[in-house]
Amino acid sequence: MQKDILFLLKPGFRDPAFPEQDFYCWHCALMEGVLASFPEHRPALDVRRIAFPRPRGDVAALIGEANQSLPVLVLAEGAPALLSAASFNGRQFVNEPMAILDLLHTRHGYPRAHP
Repeated sequence: MQKDILFLLKPGFRDPAFPEQDFYCWHCALMEGVLASFPEHRPALDVRRIAFPRPRGDVAALIGEANQSLPVLVLAEGAPALLSAASFNGRQFVNEPMAILDLLHTRHGYPRAHP
């Protein structure tokens, strides 16, 4: 069975635009916190932490060169069509953090974010 894939940036990366500084993506850190808080839901999800520099080959291979912003949840092939999802070559993906959290709830049983 194929799983949804959540791509996150590895923390502690460098951006050439800001020399000698270390960074983390706060949207990815939010996802990491949710994953760590509810480990019982994790087996249903394929989480991949990747390096900051582009091109991000694994992401581009699935959803295209133009769609490398992270975090991104790439839905398993054959997933029901979602109005909130973008698509590339028939593969659906969501790269808006709150929409990802909603899908973690509806597709994987994570609790809902409190309004």
